[in-house]
Amino acid sequence: MSILAPTTSIADAFSQLLGGDLPFRFTAYDGSSAGPADAEFGLDLLNERGLSYVVTAPGDLGLARAYVSGDLDILGSHPGDPYTALMHIKGNSEGLKFRAPSPAEAVALLRTIGLSHLKPPPIPAQEHAPRWRRLMEGFLHSPERDAEVIHHHYDVSNRFYEMVLGPSMTYTCACFPTAAASLEEAQFHKYDLVCRKLDLQPGQRLLDVGCGWGGMVRHAVKYYGVSAIGVTLSAEQASWAQQRIKEDGLDDRAEVRHLDYRHVVEGDFDAVSSIGLTEHIGVANYPAYFGFLRDKLKPHGRILNHSITRQHNRKQSTGAFIDRYVFPDGELTGSGRIITEMQDAGLEVQHEENLRMHYAMTLAGWNRNLVENWDACVAEVGEATAKVWGLYIAGSRMGFETNEIQLHQVLATKTPADGSTTFPLRPTWLG
Repeated sequence: MSILAPTTSIADAFSQLLGGDLPFRFTAYDGSSAGPADAEFGLDLLNERGLSYVVTAPGDLGLARAYVSGDLDILGSHPGDPYTALMHIKGNSEGLKFRAPSPAEAVALLRTIGLSHLKPPPIPAQEHAPRWRRLMEGFLHSPERDAEVIHHHYDVSNRFYEMVLGPSMTYTCACFPTAAASLEEAQFHKYDLVCRKLDLQPGQRLLDVGCGWGGMVRHAVKYYGVSAIGVTLSAEQASWAQQRIKEDGLDDRAEVRHLDYRHVVEGDFDAVSSIGLTEHIGVANYPAYFGFLRDKLKPHGRILNHSITRQHNRKQSTGAFIDRYVFPDGELTGSGRIITEMQDAGLEVQHEENLRMHYAMTLAGWNRNLVENWDACVAEVGEATAKVWGLYIAGSRMGFETNEIQLHQVLATKTPADGSTTFPLRPTWLG
């Protein structure tokens, strides 16, 4: 490949460093462009600040900073749902990979962009501190640290979540009974599936850790006659859930507390549900986590763990954009690792299933809600935060559809040392 000339334009430098023909249109504020003129989708770099973001943080983080700040546009898509554009770019970029410039190319590139662009602009307000700085400020996954990162993500605005998640206020993977089912029907079906897997019976006691806005708690109490305690580190979630429980007339048997699950003092629960919490725990803390939940169960009690996983069993961080903008300190691993840790904690795994494509469908529903309520969402949280959510939801949908991430439910029992069991010969929830 030829060395970048001193007069190289921004678009020429961009395309050359990617090492191939662009499958999308790239335009820059200096008037330069690259890629097919009739491309359906494209990237438009609007100003010098955007260039500085991209240059000083190569990869998805720099692009995200420029996009969130309004310095980079994704052409051909709505900011509430850039999924189609991102899938087109990803699906047609085989062979394209950013390569580091040679020393001579780097000199030529610096002449093109100017040394001033090597000074990073202030990071967007929506961005969390880098992981290394968070490590300096406290122990990873301490109660105080977990409370802060949960606040960062979940205490955005209950009204915003109502518009994006829909009436169920459920921020976890739904389970679609049919492809034609609505998002609300699928969320109802998910909660009902968990209740049936846990074999909940009237008069039993349920603990729901990481309970969000109390959807599982309310469903189990209303339709299965149990008493339930839910705990969440989000004050906004707990407040919303307690109000909804009162409105539904369930406050004699249902409670949601603003509390770390590690501080639950009650025990002897018939069942424990953990829906979307394991992603925040940290892989190194799995033994303590599953051991704690095991100890909250009666003998023969059931536990259902529902969590996002990798397609492999290696520990892997969530990536720069997700870690800095969405789930600080999040870690994912495979279902095999989760099953192993549950077994090593003394739980007998009875069943597991992968709901990967159900999560892709769930995310598509959230993107539609965000688009339909875009103006109101922007008015509620600001355009930058709304754009973070559109990008995050669409990117996550891509991850599930391309099998980079999965969603597994694992059902286990606290089987006594003598091996006695009350688990049926065949699963009852399969009908």
